[in-house]
Amino acid sequence: MATPEQSTLGKPVVYADQYDASLLFPLPRADKRAELGLGSALPFFGADLWTAFELSWLTPRGKPQVAIAQVTVPCETPNIVESKSFKLYLGSFSNTRFASADAVRDRLRADISEAVWRGAPSASSVGVRLVLPEAFGREAIEELEGVNLDRLDIDCERYAPDPTLLTAAFDEQPVEETLVSHLLKSNCPVTGQPDWGSVQIHYSGPQIDQGQLLRYIVSFRNHTEFHEQCVERLFMDIRARCKPVRLSVYARYTRRGGLDINPFRTSHPGALPANTRTARQ
Repeated sequence: MATPEQSTLGKPVVYADQYDASLLFPLPRADKRAELGLGSALPFFGADLWTAFELSWLTPRGKPQVAIAQVTVPCETPNIVESKSFKLYLGSFSNTRFASADAVRDRLRADISEAVWRGAPSASSVGVRLVLPEAFGREAIEELEGVNLDRLDIDCERYAPDPTLLTAAFDEQPVEETLVSHLLKSNCPVTGQPDWGSVQIHYSGPQIDQGQLLRYIVSFRNHTEFHEQCVERLFMDIRARCKPVRLSVYARYTRRGGLDINPFRTSHPGALPANTRTARQ
């Protein structure tokens, strides 16, 4: 079973500039999900929304091309892709000739799909969209909508995830609301580098104590876990402690190495959020 320590993360590497799909390093989701009591039947839907800002290749005549790649990885996949390996993989396109942008997109879709579904009895495809230079000016910057928890003047003393901080008003009328914080921070489990993010929580059910929810979000500050795992921990802890009827958790993390990773988990099926970056991204 592959582990983060076996990947290229945190290690000196030679950057390949010729296409090499073998650079992609899948990591199984199962171990971290087992910590949360999750098995094969997931209590959520969703996807991981990746944005790759460092993608370039050559035309058949050798002229460089650039694009932004948006990749949608369903949360049902058995694997994630370790982010440094993804960067190295994208770098391997830089001196490789492709017939067209569509050919690049199709190659990305095929390779990433194989990696994230590897080991599964059946497989599907990831979504890949290329934003070409003529469309760069239409790429929006929007902040997550919702009531800003960061307005609250609170004391914070816990910097490891503590779900006991979460409380809700079970004896009052249920509510529906969307809450946002920009104070989410965790750390890479291999390099220890900080991962900065904003999180949006939409729910209906017993009203969650906003101050305690903010303390809980802040409690991830010294925690070491990948983005996808942090969001699933947030989802499961809120679900268990606050018992919402419906729940969605969406985090947008600042980019590192030309990549940002934005996991979305929801209790009920529906449309994914638009992969629109925030000002910090």
